[in-house]
Amino acid sequence: MTNLVSLQSYIKKNHTTGLVWGKQPFTGAPSAASAPGGPPPPPPPPTYDLDDFDSLNMGSDERAALFDELNQGEGVTKGLKKVTADMQTHKNPNLRSTGVVSSTATKSASGAPGPKVPVVKPAKFSLEGKKWVVEYQMGRKDLKIEEVELNQVVYMFGCKDSTIQIKGKLNSIVIDSCIKTAIVFDSLLASVEFVNCRDCQMQVMGTVPTITIDKVDGLQMFLNKESLKTEIVSAKSSALNVMVPNADGEYSEWPIPEQFKTTIGPKGLTTSATESV
Repeated sequence: MTNLVSLQSYIKKNHTTGLVWGKQPFTGAPSAASAPGGPPPPPPPPTYDLDDFDSLNMGSDERAALFDELNQGEGVTKGLKKVTADMQTHKNPNLRSTGVVSSTATKSASGAPGPKVPVVKPAKFSLEGKKWVVEYQMGRKDLKIEEVELNQVVYMFGCKDSTIQIKGKLNSIVIDSCIKTAIVFDSLLASVEFVNCRDCQMQVMGTVPTITIDKVDGLQMFLNKESLKTEIVSAKSSALNVMVPNADGEYSEWPIPEQFKTTIGPKGLTTSATESV
C-alpha cells in the first residue's frame, strides 16, 4: 500500500500530462535497419554549388541574350511568320494526314510577291457569222476589211498601236479596250462606240448617225461635210476632240466639255457645260 502511494506521488510530480515514452519507441518488432537481409537505406541526394550552376545550364552570355529577347514586350512577336489560310488545318483537311505545309503556302506566307507575267493572247482577225472580230492586234498598221454588208458589225478588242481601214457601208462598229488605235471607215447605219479606250483616233469618210463614248481617255474624231449632223454621246471620258472640216480643207478642233454646272430651278435641275479654258 505504501508503495502504491509513493508511486502515485511520483507520477503526479513527474508525469503531470501522462506517461512519456523514451526516445526509441517500442514497435514490438526489430527495426528495418537491424532486420537481417533488409535493403540498405537510399543515399542522400547530391548537392551542387551555386557557382557550378552556369556550367550545368548555359553560359551567362546566352542567358542574358534570352532575357533581352523576353523583355522586348510586344516586339517579341515581330519575328514570327503569319499563318495564312492555306496553312490552317481546319481549312485544309489534307494537311492533317501529312503534317507538312506545302511549298506554295510557305512562299505565300513570306509576303514577297513574284514577278507578274504578262498574259499574251493570240491575235484574231476573222468573220464569225455577221461579226468581224479583230482582237489583240499589236503594231499592225495594215489591217483592212473590204466588201462589207449592211447587216455586218465590226468588234475590236485589246488592240494596241494598230490601224484598221473598213471599206463599204455596214451596221455598226465597237472599239473596246484599245490603246493608240486608229480606225477609218466609210459609212454606218447605226453608230460607232468607244469603250475603255485610250489615245485613239477615228475618221469617217461618209456618214455616221451616232458616236458613243464611255470611259475613254483621249479620242480625236475627224468628221467630213457629210457627217456634220452626227450626235456625240459621252460619259466618264476626258480629252475628247472633234475635228470639223473647213471650207479651205483644213480642220477646226473643238473639245467636248468635261465639266458641267448644275443649278436648281422651279422645275428641277438645269445642267449646262462650262467653257473650256
